[in-house]
Amino acid sequence: MHSTEVFRFKGAEGQQLDGRLERPRYGAPRAVAIFAHCFTCTKQSRAATFISQALAAKGVMVLRFDFTGLGKSEGEFADSGFLTNVDDLVAAADALRAAGHAPNLLVGHSLGGAAVIAAAPRIEEIRAVATIGAPFDTAHVLGHLGDQLDAVKEEGRAAVEIAGREFTVGKAFVEQAMGQPQAKRLANLDRALLVMHAPGDEVVGIDNARAIFKAARHPKSFVSLDEADHLLTADGAAHYAAEMIAAWMTRYIADTPHEDEEPPLEGVVRVETAGGKFAQHVTTATHGFIADEPKAVGGEDDGPTPYDLLLSALGTCTAMTVQMYAQRKKWPLTSVRVELEHSREHARDCESDVAGGEDRIEAIDKTLAFTGDLDEDQRTKLMEIADKCPVHRTLLGEMHIHSTLLGKDET
Repeated sequence: MHSTEVFRFKGAEGQQLDGRLERPRYGAPRAVAIFAHCFTCTKQSRAATFISQALAAKGVMVLRFDFTGLGKSEGEFADSGFLTNVDDLVAAADALRAAGHAPNLLVGHSLGGAAVIAAAPRIEEIRAVATIGAPFDTAHVLGHLGDQLDAVKEEGRAAVEIAGREFTVGKAFVEQAMGQPQAKRLANLDRALLVMHAPGDEVVGIDNARAIFKAARHPKSFVSLDEADHLLTADGAAHYAAEMIAAWMTRYIADTPHEDEEPPLEGVVRVETAGGKFAQHVTTATHGFIADEPKAVGGEDDGPTPYDLLLSALGTCTAMTVQMYAQRKKWPLTSVRVELEHSREHARDCESDVAGGEDRIEAIDKTLAFTGDLDEDQRTKLMEIADKCPVHRTLLGEMHIHSTLLGKDET
């Protein structure tokens, strides 16, 4: 449940940086995040794309962008380095703030994880930082240069092959990677920190996660990305990381309500257009969710259909009523399962309406299953009670629905 749009902005040196903004499709975002990709990766890397889109599906707006000289961003990679990446993150935050979306979460992968640690204190609104497979010492990245490291130091730049691709690396990159005070930055981070790392990471070893965690102060958390590799290429690895980030951040970043207006009163349900062709945002006094239609009829299938909700109301009320009765009687009922299906002869109904004939033919088939050491008399009685739940009686009773149209000045 997200949409992707182009988001370009100016870097610290005036170069245009190319990004993609992943927006939650419905309602205001729960949080606004910036994703920092790994060394020599781009915004299109598997981790950047999958994690950003998975977070957007969880209600988080995420900006992923190409660092200077990479992907479609302007600038020379050979003249950039770790501190350039940090400046790019601050520029990204400035651009989001100017667009009305000040970021409060930073997520960084590999060297991008080290960069978000360094950038966080320079972005006032940041409340939480998450790293994935990040090195503790930024000089770790120089290991990718191999024998060419000496050539860069002596000649000022050299062509190196990294992950099957050729890059020109300059002296600035080497200089910016060395001597970075990451331990001090972690000690003074003053933001919630989530450290995520794969135990079997062969590119950035797990000892880096231990060092990062040890240097940071609380609040800090660690999540093991079991069976994942450094680039999160295994099926489900990136989505799992996103799930963990989305769950963890709720302790430190307050969810933004769907609208500025007050939630409905207790017992009142509000339904508002959410976007797309059919989607509706449903809000109660304490809950909110999306209702939609399946793709077969033009919707996006982002939530239950109206009839799904109708059957859910009957099914949940039925189960609750049966459980309450069994508890009151102290009967050994351990669980209830209710399956419901709505059916109607739609074509015949339409013909009947036009001809002024018989009423619409509607039916709900309800199947119940009781678990527990119940005798037959108890099971028979519970089945009888199931048909006496309040929603069941409402559906079968005489119902009056009163509709009122508000004036233009009342909406």
